[in-house]
Amino acid sequence: MAFSEGVVKKVILSYMYVSIWIFLSFTVIVYNKYILDRKMYNWPFPISLTMIHMGFCSSLAYIVVRVFKLVEPVSMSVDLYLKSIVPIGALYSLSLWFSNSAYIYLSVSFIQMLKALMPVAVYSIGVFLKKETFKNETMINMLSISLGVAVAAYGEAKFDVWGVTLQLLAVAFEATRLVLIQILLNSKGISLNPITSLYYIAPCCLVFLSLPWFIMEYPLLRDKSSLNLDFFVFGTNSFCAFALNLAVFLLVGKTSALTMNVAGVVKDWLLIAFSWSVIKDTVTPLNLIGYGLAFLGVGYYNHSKLQALKASEAQKRNQQQSDEESGKLLDEREGSANARKNENQN
Repeated sequence: MAFSEGVVKKVILSYMYVSIWIFLSFTVIVYNKYILDRKMYNWPFPISLTMIHMGFCSSLAYIVVRVFKLVEPVSMSVDLYLKSIVPIGALYSLSLWFSNSAYIYLSVSFIQMLKALMPVAVYSIGVFLKKETFKNETMINMLSISLGVAVAAYGEAKFDVWGVTLQLLAVAFEATRLVLIQILLNSKGISLNPITSLYYIAPCCLVFLSLPWFIMEYPLLRDKSSLNLDFFVFGTNSFCAFALNLAVFLLVGKTSALTMNVAGVVKDWLLIAFSWSVIKDTVTPLNLIGYGLAFLGVGYYNHSKLQALKASEAQKRNQQQSDEESGKLLDEREGSANARKNENQN
């Protein structure tokens, strides 16, 4: 009975972590759209919004790591920081900048459909950088996802070339960042959770974004006489962005990355439904058909990755078991040899 109660408790907690992550991810996306859209809050300054997020998150991360010491910082040399963290921070800043910019031109639902290309981008860049092995079956899977997104884009009622370009660039930069994390950090045994990621990377983002901000947005903000920064709106928006990073840490740490991928699919469908029913964005049947095809491709890709992971873990267990049996056999042989040696001496 105690075992069954433990299982029930674990399942309930897992659903709670998933619900928290979906809620916060949903909230940040819709909140960003509300702030940046010219027909809503009408504050179309994506670089400034990203910098506000990074400033807020880096400050809180510093407090969590250095003041309250709730999370241990990673031992990192200046050379490692410059060669690993700085390029990852540059890519992250570009990804956030272009992703937030896309909300000015595209609907929430269509952006989620375009984000389905993330596995395609990650796999393609992984193959190019020799982190992934090229497989015909996987490439066919990637083409099916791309076809589904293309159909969804063809059926988009308010297609905007500039908005699509921005979102595709955001996907490309984010995919490159994820691959570089594996190459520059994970391969060296360095693992950053969302808090330490913000602690090290958010200040880099602020520095990289400051130049385009000074050139592109600062003159507009300076000349905008009616500008009145609403600290409640931007404060709560930034806090939601920080809380989302905590939720990612909680979800992946307490469940698995696969659970997060599955939850992400649920979140995407919820956002599409919300975009259609509440924001009144147009979602066409062709949109849904295309995204449905892409969704099946992404689902199959996640399933294949899970099976490969299980096979790898089973191989490691078998190898470990084989090594243990070989070690026991060797010990037995050495014991027998020593016993015979002692008998001969006697």
